[in-house]
Amino acid sequence: MNLLNTVPSSAPPCPSLPLRTHSNLSKSLQFSYPKPSKFTSYGARLCELFDLHQEQVPYEVAWSWQKDIVKEKKAQLENEGDCSDTLIVLQHPSVYTLGTASTKDNLNFNINNAPFNVYRTERGGEVTYHGPGQLVLYPIINLRRHKMDLHWYLRTLEELVIRVLSSTFSIQASRVEGLTGVWVGNEKVAAVGIRVSHWITYHGLALNVTTDLTPFKWIIPCGIRNREVGSIKGLLLREAQSSNMAANGTNDLHSIMHDDGGLIGITRNSLIEEFSKVFQLEYHHRTISVPMLYERNQSDLVTETQQS
Repeated sequence: MNLLNTVPSSAPPCPSLPLRTHSNLSKSLQFSYPKPSKFTSYGARLCELFDLHQEQVPYEVAWSWQKDIVKEKKAQLENEGDCSDTLIVLQHPSVYTLGTASTKDNLNFNINNAPFNVYRTERGGEVTYHGPGQLVLYPIINLRRHKMDLHWYLRTLEELVIRVLSSTFSIQASRVEGLTGVWVGNEKVAAVGIRVSHWITYHGLALNVTTDLTPFKWIIPCGIRNREVGSIKGLLLREAQSSNMAANGTNDLHSIMHDDGGLIGITRNSLIEEFSKVFQLEYHHRTISVPMLYERNQSDLVTETQQS
C-alpha cells in the first residue's frame, strides 16, 4: 500500500519522502440548501453541522471536502466580510496520516508495503492512525469571530474532550505539558492536529471511542515513544473489571460497554453538545450522503487533472 501525496492526486509524490503517496443522519441525495444567516435571532453564532458519525468516510474524500469548504468560506469573507462556521463529525476507514513534522522514522513498517493507505497532509504534528470506532471532528471555523490565537484554539479543542470524558463517563483526563492532545494517565485518548488558513481552521481532533488500537503499534503515535494509546471503551472496561461492575451491573454504562454503536452515539452527543458550549455556537443541521461526497471528490480530481 503506497503513501499517497497530499497535493492533487495527479501530482508526483513528495521527493523527500518516496511514499505512495443520538440522531441518525438522513441519507438525502440533495445538496441544495437555503443559505443560512450567520447569526441566530438571539445573537449566538451559527454553525452548520454535518453529522456523519455513523459513517466511515474515506480520508481523501473528507479531506477534499474540507478544502472545498475552506475555499468557499474564504470567498464569503472576501465578498461579505464574514462566514458561518462548520462542524463535520464522522469516522474513517483505517488510514495513517502524516503531519508537516512527520518523518519515516516513526513508521514501523515498510512504506512500500504499508498495511493501510498513508497520506502526507498539511496539518501540524506527526503520524497518527484513524479507523473505525474513532470519532473525528473537523471544525471549519472563522477564528476572527472567536479568538485569533492558535494556542487558545488547540487548548479549547483539548478542553472539549476533557469535558466530554468527565461529564459523560466520569473519566478524569488532562493535558500533558509540552504535548498536544488529551491523556488519561499514560494513555493518549485524543489527538489534535490542525491547519489554519486566513484564520479559517480545518483538520481537527480524533477521539478513540471503541477503536481497535492494534494499528497504533505499527507507528510511533505522534512521535512519542514513552506513552501508550487508549480508548474510552478500554478505560471503561478496565474500570468495570477493577470494581466488579460487570458482575454487579451497578453502573449505568454497563449495558452499553459492549455495544459499540451505543457508545459511539453517546460520545457523539456529548461531543457536539460540549463543542457548542465551548465555542458558543448554535447548530444548523445539514445533510449530505457519502455517495455524494464521492461524486464531489471525483469531480474535483477530474478538474485537477484537466488543469495539470
